[in-house]
Amino acid sequence: MALTPAKREELKTLYQALADRVLEPDDPVYVAQVNHGGTADAIEEIATEIDWQEGGGVCLFTGQRGTGKSTELKRLKLRSEELGAVVFYVDISEFMLLTKEVEISDFLVSVAGAMSEQITQRYGGSPGGRSYWARFNEFLQTKVEFKELSIKLPGFDIKAALKSDPDFKKQVQEASRGHVAQVVKDAHEFLAEAVKYVREKAANANLKVVLLVDSVERIRGVGSEAMAVYESVRNLFLGHAEHLKIPLLHVVYTVPPYLSVLASGAGSLMGGAVARRLVSTHIFLDRTREPDTKGLAVMREVVTARFPNLDQVFSAEAIDKLAQSSGGDLREFFRLIRLCLPAVREDSDLPLTLLAVKPSENAARNEMLPIPADHLGWLQRITKTHDTCLEKDADLPTLAHFLDNRLVLNYRNGSDWYDIHPLLRSVVDSHVIKPTVSAT
Repeated sequence: MALTPAKREELKTLYQALADRVLEPDDPVYVAQVNHGGTADAIEEIATEIDWQEGGGVCLFTGQRGTGKSTELKRLKLRSEELGAVVFYVDISEFMLLTKEVEISDFLVSVAGAMSEQITQRYGGSPGGRSYWARFNEFLQTKVEFKELSIKLPGFDIKAALKSDPDFKKQVQEASRGHVAQVVKDAHEFLAEAVKYVREKAANANLKVVLLVDSVERIRGVGSEAMAVYESVRNLFLGHAEHLKIPLLHVVYTVPPYLSVLASGAGSLMGGAVARRLVSTHIFLDRTREPDTKGLAVMREVVTARFPNLDQVFSAEAIDKLAQSSGGDLREFFRLIRLCLPAVREDSDLPLTLLAVKPSENAARNEMLPIPADHLGWLQRITKTHDTCLEKDADLPTLAHFLDNRLVLNYRNGSDWYDIHPLLRSVVDSHVIKPTVSAT
């Protein structure tokens, strides 16, 4: 019997319900247990820290892709507003080229430009009667010589050029190196003026103003430039930590999950900021491969909140298997479920069994293959030690690759630990490290 229209529509509903999107805190499908169901709540801690800070301050927020950082930042915005702050949210990927080296100059220019646009959008005006882009444009024309770019041409868009033109970004960096102090000072002054502008609008001289800077963690190197990009991130958060503190403004930066390895101690240079971390749902008991029934229940709840009739489509064993195969990563879990659905041909195929979900698991595994032999050896060490096993700085791009692409997942059962993606276990476990033969 073929798939009936009613059942096809049901599968379509489930497929669309699991589309990747950022949730608002009051969304009925938001499940609090995912990121703050236990004793720790990173968002509540950050909101409290902002509420208690005097002047300006910095908070750091991290986690792998798929752990819900952007959704949780929405909750942070709401919670900080409940505590009396005015909060602005910016996605820095809309203002920066994230695959090239970053320097304090273009980073702060992007942050100030983003804040400027948010204020104009909310209040219809700008501090001093002009946008930061106009202000920075004037700086370029009066302080820095550009021989190859005609920024005075009508219609030239500095924001667009910084985001999409690697040559322009590089020239801004090179030309600004002799004027870093001035660029930083000007950006800080504008942002301080922005805080005063918002306070004037609210008629509250002590109002806390907060800026949430999302997507910084997406800065990553590609190919031969990888190490240079990661080194630039280290220099940004370690070498220029004091410049990331902005007078009067409370800033939350999302940072790469590898920052604790890349720039250990950076937070202490920003007034004691500690990177609060979101981790994958711990569907495995502490440092084991044994399923955690509580974690699996949370994973099921996340899906049933979006699609109550889940048991009509998947058997309990099959959905738990997909949850385990995802490693507790919600985005990966949703993707595995969605991969299963187009293959259903008849009503009698439902609910899908353990055997029926294997093709989706294989497809997801194949996307992560092949893995070089030296990487397999490293992944084996991670499975045994549950640590990152980073031996030298030169290997950092590889570790960042593991974390960015979820070959390695971060968990927290009392303390942080790491393990490889469950779909890679058979490949990694079967790898045989060949003994090194010394030349005679």
